[in-house]
Amino acid sequence: MIFSSIGQGLLWSVLGLGIFMTYRILNFPDMTTEGSFPLGGAVSVAAIVAGFPPLAATGLAIIAGMLAGLVTGLLYTKGKIPVILSGILVMSALNAVMLFVMKRPNLSLLNQENILDFFRNDSIPKNYDTILLGLIASSLIIGLLYFFFNTDFGQAYIATGDNEEMARSLGISTDRMKIIGLVLSNGVIALSGALIAQNDGYADVSKGIGVIVIGLASIIIGEVLFGELTFFERLVAIVLGSIIYQLLILLVIRLGFDTTYLKLFSAMILTLCLLIPRFKEKLQLKTGFEKGGLSK
Repeated sequence: MIFSSIGQGLLWSVLGLGIFMTYRILNFPDMTTEGSFPLGGAVSVAAIVAGFPPLAATGLAIIAGMLAGLVTGLLYTKGKIPVILSGILVMSALNAVMLFVMKRPNLSLLNQENILDFFRNDSIPKNYDTILLGLIASSLIIGLLYFFFNTDFGQAYIATGDNEEMARSLGISTDRMKIIGLVLSNGVIALSGALIAQNDGYADVSKGIGVIVIGLASIIIGEVLFGELTFFERLVAIVLGSIIYQLLILLVIRLGFDTTYLKLFSAMILTLCLLIPRFKEKLQLKTGFEKGGLSK
């Protein structure tokens, strides 16, 4: 069960890395996540069932997610619709798109080849195939993000999130940066959806409900546990945070709690992680005040 949770954590970390691009870099939450994630699964599974090779099907899922992000970006920047509402509109529309793609609310990969078959053989223990796939996927995304954000274009993207007015004064097209951010972010999120759908063996239109909480938990847990980090270390911390989150969920299950309420436990874990820095800050202030009082 522990190795299974580690494998799941590595696959889900791709979602966290995708959300990081908008939530932490551009400083806004993108609700498209809850549509592009299951869309990635729906497109990849439907493509495999239709006869596409797993890698090609996964590539199609990434393109579908990028198109979803593009629509959100255009609604936000050109249509001047608030980003949260733009994401909700696209997320709602994607439910119909997934039904069109799969022709039903869910679709199974029973007896179909999937991307995990590349790692399955008698010499690899059970659940290690998921770990290998997760390591490759998360390492590839971290490498690409690290390279991208060290280019001039990537620095302009970061500047847009840090100070939009200053970035605009430097001649940076901030609207273009936001669109590109949403496109790339949702492409990575759709990749995560495709990998998890193939690992689970099915796609479902309802799989996106609450996934933004899981992605944010990966980011927040990593930040809370590891504190001040370099950019590369922050990306790695997201992966570790995702694994820790999955292990916490496993602990909840092993303690005998009803799995029906896993979404509730997910929200509670994220809330606790968000509150920890506030508790630390208050404790430090209280300690400093008491020391100041004693010194007087």
